[in-house]
Amino acid sequence: MAANDAVTAHDDPPVVVGIDGSPSALDATRWAAEEAGRCGTWLRIVFCDVFGLAYLPDLPSVRIPEGYSQAMAEQAETWLHRAKEVALAAAPEVRARTFIRVGGPLPALVEESRHARLTVVGSRGLGGFAGLVVGSVAMGLAAHGHGSAAVIRTPVDASAEGPVVVGVGAEPDEVALRAAYEAAASRGAPLEVVHAWRAAMSERGLRAWRSQAGAEAVQRAEDEALAEVVAGWADKYPDVEVRRVVIHGRAATALVERATRGRLLVVGARRSRLGMLGLGSTSRQLVHEAPCPLLLAR
Repeated sequence: MAANDAVTAHDDPPVVVGIDGSPSALDATRWAAEEAGRCGTWLRIVFCDVFGLAYLPDLPSVRIPEGYSQAMAEQAETWLHRAKEVALAAAPEVRARTFIRVGGPLPALVEESRHARLTVVGSRGLGGFAGLVVGSVAMGLAAHGHGSAAVIRTPVDASAEGPVVVGVGAEPDEVALRAAYEAAASRGAPLEVVHAWRAAMSERGLRAWRSQAGAEAVQRAEDEALAEVVAGWADKYPDVEVRRVVIHGRAATALVERATRGRLLVVGARRSRLGMLGLGSTSRQLVHEAPCPLLLAR
């Protein structure tokens, strides 16, 4: 039975997954259950019921009919039951519990993320008030959640092989690197560390610069810098096979290409000096385009 229970200080931080009855939400639930198993924690399956409110949030003068609200509550129970079945089939050893949160999905899941080890959503919902849709809930959670978030855009084959892929910028994100190494270690997967660089000049200037072997020199320098970053993690994760990939081009394009054969893509989501979360253009694009599960680590 679903409940409005909050996570207490006595509970281990769970993996939280937001559902809305869509196939995408079931894909997210399956992945979240497997991740909870890898983390050794429990799974909190949450349905956000806007129809449990007295009034529609965008139309505060319109009262929701009691009969319709009750029908939605019964439908939510059905969706939660189905999600729990999917979770237990994917990870029978994981304790899964279902909950109904009254309110809109984005504020409810942002609040859930305060006490979660990880918050997971699908990328395509049913639409309407309950839909978990890229551009609304998934993007909002990625930008404003407290802690790491995962967006599951496509069905995931649990038996699929491939590397964990992590993006490294000019200033390496320690949180993202740690999350990527831990993910690779827990999956027994190789880790592909990707760094993309760009030449800020005109195409004509770039051609001339390349003719003077400038690009090769920068490529070598960038690879050496990346090797130093990776070397600092070798002692902590000696069993993780690491592959360095340095690419001239846009970061998002490079990461999408490399993650096509990956089982998880990891990028960082940093807070600015003012304490506001600034989800960069690369992370925003990946929420829309990542070809495998995307982990935004913070």
